[in-house]
Amino acid sequence: MRKARKRLPASGSQASVKRHEEQLPLKKQKLLDIHQALNSDPVDIETLRRAAVSEGGLLTDDIRRKVWPKLLSVNVYSLPAKPSKDVREDHKDYRQVVLDVRRSMRRFPKGMRVDEREVLQEQLIDIILDVLRRNPQLHYYQGYHDLVVTFLLVVGERMTIAIIEKLSNHHLRDFMDPTMDNTKHILNYLMPILERVDRELHDFMIRSEVGTIFALSWLITWYGYVLSDFRHVLRLYDFFLASHPLMAIYFAAVIVLYRQKEVKSSECDMASVHHLLSQMPQDLPYEELIGRAESLFISCPPSLLTQSAALQSRNLVAISSFTAFQSSTLRQRPDSVLRQQHQHQHQHQHQHQHQPALPINTNQLLKMAVWGLSATLGAAALAVAQTAMDWAPDFLSQLF
Repeated sequence: MRKARKRLPASGSQASVKRHEEQLPLKKQKLLDIHQALNSDPVDIETLRRAAVSEGGLLTDDIRRKVWPKLLSVNVYSLPAKPSKDVREDHKDYRQVVLDVRRSMRRFPKGMRVDEREVLQEQLIDIILDVLRRNPQLHYYQGYHDLVVTFLLVVGERMTIAIIEKLSNHHLRDFMDPTMDNTKHILNYLMPILERVDRELHDFMIRSEVGTIFALSWLITWYGYVLSDFRHVLRLYDFFLASHPLMAIYFAAVIVLYRQKEVKSSECDMASVHHLLSQMPQDLPYEELIGRAESLFISCPPSLLTQSAALQSRNLVAISSFTAFQSSTLRQRPDSVLRQQHQHQHQHQHQHQHQPALPINTNQLLKMAVWGLSATLGAAALAVAQTAMDWAPDFLSQLF
């Protein structure tokens, strides 16, 4: 009597893939999820947002160069031209921008050669003035350069222009008004959040009259100014780029809540509490605080906080435009499609011109160009050149 053959499920290959995915370490699974989201058509923005918020964020700068533009609906094949230096000195904010950038040496990697840093500082000045020149409704504020330099160090000059222009018109828009009224209004969200979570802490801070000015530099630089470890800055930028524009103030709230014992143990006066809170600890449990901030935003959304008298009668641009902005990011094509469209347009523009054929090993020539640029300009040129390369094969190699 023959034994009955064991039947496999109809979707055996799919089950095998699923079992393989379940066995992947969390980091490799996240890499796979991000890669699949980037290559979906349209791009799976929700998966990218979850990856940016969840533990570890976007993991590497290579991944950030691909995901950050998608989170902001930036087409990497339609970037602004490099800014001209001819008109920058005519801008009303030129002198202030130069002063701020010259003082920003600590924001560059330790050990960077002086000539490399000077190239980046010149690019930083050009980027800021170019965005302001093309967007006259935006007004420069001190601390803006701390945001811009973070993107410059990761994605290069042209990509930074596109990202910063988009951020300045959305997430950062209320900081860039002619006055600080809207910035102060956003800071006013801090106390109502604390009141709902820890009434005793809230009342202590009210009695001390400390206000919220201690959190100003946190908010307007996305903590870039106060954190010394660049890895922590990047982790927070992943989080904020994938979140509501007010998430930075929720993160401020969880920092204060995390330090509640220190605060309550201090003298209940403005000077003591302000001094304590303005000294940002560098060893914060960032992943834990990010999780708390996200949970707090869900349980205590901005709409609930606006019942507070201090938060009424103010229309914040970043909040009012956020829903439409989020919706616009859902209709993006993957980079492979955008690249084909770009190449087609390029070929169409040059169809009557005779050009020599490209060498077969184009990728090798690209790498040689990157190495050459890196040798002369260091990190600046390397960051710029890498934005033009399709790193998907390298990305996939990290899975194995």
